[in-house]
Amino acid sequence: MKFRAAILAAFLLLGGTPAFSQGCAMCYSTAKATSKDGQRAISKGVVVLLVPPLGFMTLGVWMALRYGRKRDLE
Repeated sequence: MKFRAAILAAFLLLGGTPAFSQGCAMCYSTAKATSKDGQRAISKGVVVLLVPPLGFMTLGVWMALRYGRKRDLE
């Protein structure tokens, strides 16, 4: 079981590698052409856009786990 989980984790990590780079050539060239302050602003903007979905997902998983444990105890 642990071996399958390790293979799944490796597959997901390797499959997500292209997501860490700029896929769109136009986006990449526009971001690269901005000043250092502009690049920093883009990086901060990405983080700001990432926080709400990550927060909702964390809250949802936490509530699901809490509900599951509560249901198992009953």
